[in-house]
Amino acid sequence: MTPAARLSGAIDLLCAIQNAPRRPADATANAFFRERRYIGGGDRRAISTLVWDVLRGWQRLHWHLADVQGDVSPRLLCGAALLLSGEPMDKVRTLFSGERYAQAPLTSREDIALKSLESKELSTQKQPLPVRLEYPAWLEPMLKETFGSRLPDEMEAMLGTPTLDLRVNLLKGDRQKALTALRRESLPAVPTALSPWGLRLDGRQPVTASQAFRDGLVEIQDEGSQLVVAAVDARPEHRVLDYCAGAGGKTLAIAMTMENRGHIVACDVHEKRLEGAVKRLRRAGVHNVERHLLTAGDKWAKRRAGSFDRVLVDAPCSGTGTWRRNPDARLRLTPTDIEELVRKQSEILDRAASLVKEGGRLIYATCSLLACENGQQIDAFLKRRTDFRRVPKEEMPELLPQELRNKAQFSLTPLRDGTDGFFACVLERRAAEATEEPAA
Repeated sequence: MTPAARLSGAIDLLCAIQNAPRRPADATANAFFRERRYIGGGDRRAISTLVWDVLRGWQRLHWHLADVQGDVSPRLLCGAALLLSGEPMDKVRTLFSGERYAQAPLTSREDIALKSLESKELSTQKQPLPVRLEYPAWLEPMLKETFGSRLPDEMEAMLGTPTLDLRVNLLKGDRQKALTALRRESLPAVPTALSPWGLRLDGRQPVTASQAFRDGLVEIQDEGSQLVVAAVDARPEHRVLDYCAGAGGKTLAIAMTMENRGHIVACDVHEKRLEGAVKRLRRAGVHNVERHLLTAGDKWAKRRAGSFDRVLVDAPCSGTGTWRRNPDARLRLTPTDIEELVRKQSEILDRAASLVKEGGRLIYATCSLLACENGQQIDAFLKRRTDFRRVPKEEMPELLPQELRNKAQFSLTPLRDGTDGFFACVLERRAAEATEEPAA
């Protein structure tokens, strides 16, 4: 595709994203490219890069275009993003040539609006902090509660482009085998610093087309998500429940730590997500997983109360920890969403807790940065359920790196750890006699 055709594709994709405001942008993008299979891999990456640059700079772009009369269209946003990336105005005009596969020429209004950016002082220092660092202003008190004076630095890190992390599937080979296989296909991965199974690549890479991926030797999974699996500490003799399994990313990794033995039940309320796990399980060579769809009135959980050694609750959450990867999520989030999610997390924790056997462990995790979804959620749960306790630091899983084993819960951020933002807490269900009041 020509540069002009790529720009046109980016504008079309941005229009599709705007027309589905409650749908994640990556889901819209996947559908967009499935319907246009003629667009090659390099062109897809170029189109996606521009669109994600717009989404990452959404508030800043609108701030710069605040004087524009009328709507700020995807055409203006893409043009402004190109100018702010260093493209000269003359070059931007040529991309709106009106020729075959190109966008129509800039209107006089659009030309004046974009031209004005060349003469403006484009420093971000005059922008309010939520605009400059691309987070909802209403969320600032909650973010300050988590980060305090570190808030600007942490949010700055959230503006970066995420790495592409892989997990080596030890059922198919070791990390060195995976490194060699990927480098053979010009994918120069390096070991991650924290996860014992992780590999890292810079930026967008065609990993899914590689033989290592097709053979199930590697799976795409952020290093932080891998560390949540390490916190589960599932072993071959265990019965394990992945209560909010989705498409099975953590289920796959748990099966690996169990050496494909024991028994895993992957549950979710979304049938399509569970169906999506089938192909991944087959590719990874996993055969110790049972899938179960949770439905209203289901007696399944009641029949299995107190029967699992490990229960992982990868809870639905605000996703604030994934803003590098999903910048559109910060545009969709509302205060009502937070209220509903906190309530839902509490309900899920209570249901999942009933499935943990005495002496078993309940691992609660989110990809959120907010205390109300993380530590405060655990504090409230422990007040309701006195038969649970945080695991002492000396009993934390040895799979975790030493710096994460110093307490029963840990958090990860892009700035400090180079991962997505994650929270995890390891709880243990105490034996009934341990919770009884001593005799007078």
